[in-house]
Amino acid sequence: MMIGVLGVGHLAASMLAGFRRSGLDPAAFILSPRGKAAALAAHHGFQLAVDNRDLVERSDVVILSVRPTHAPDAVQGLPWREGQVVVSVCAGVLLSRLDVAPARAVRAMPFTASEIASSPTVYFPDIEQARTVLDRLGPSIALASETDFEVATVSAAVYGWAQDLIRNTADWSSARGLDPEIARRLAAMTFVAAGRLIAEKSEPMDRMLEELVTPGGITERGLQVLSARGVPAAWEEACAAVLDKLTRSG
Repeated sequence: MMIGVLGVGHLAASMLAGFRRSGLDPAAFILSPRGKAAALAAHHGFQLAVDNRDLVERSDVVILSVRPTHAPDAVQGLPWREGQVVVSVCAGVLLSRLDVAPARAVRAMPFTASEIASSPTVYFPDIEQARTVLDRLGPSIALASETDFEVATVSAAVYGWAQDLIRNTADWSSARGLDPEIARRLAAMTFVAAGRLIAEKSEPMDRMLEELVTPGGITERGLQVLSARGVPAAWEEACAAVLDKLTRSG
């Protein structure tokens, strides 16, 4: 299977790193000749397309990773064919705006953690060729509708917010004398531990938190401060704002 990457920016570079990490042959990839493509092709052995038409003609699966505003024009008029699959990772771009018939289009939202094969990647619809590719980047999660996909895409923003919380926590600790490398690792692994426990247990999350929050303890005290400052409401408002942006841009 030949995989084309149309649009080689930061996210695509992370995905390509993940594909290499998973053991895929770099020669099985062909990149559109802009952005980071030439440097990546020269360094890792990816093929470089002459142009986007050449890329589509030679690919079985095409990953569309251009700026969302450019996505509809980027796929227009290319020689799409039966049996081909286009995986769009362009946030907020509805399937109906991607004129790739008779190829089939899939929306996906990988994170930059793709480069370490740890991206929980949501996608719709569930097409086997897309799933096979996305599984190389971490656990793929098929969704039932495009509406569900838009809601789930908010997690791509939360991913960035979580990194900001980790950075702030590490900076706070190191400013008070903790070794910066230890502070960074501890903050990062704390979030990993919290997420894994929730992901791997079936117990309701409210009950898990109740068991964790000892009356009069440190977790409770911190949550009281966050609640008094309106953090839970602000977080919900931020999620709603991202969803609104996604649905308006679609």
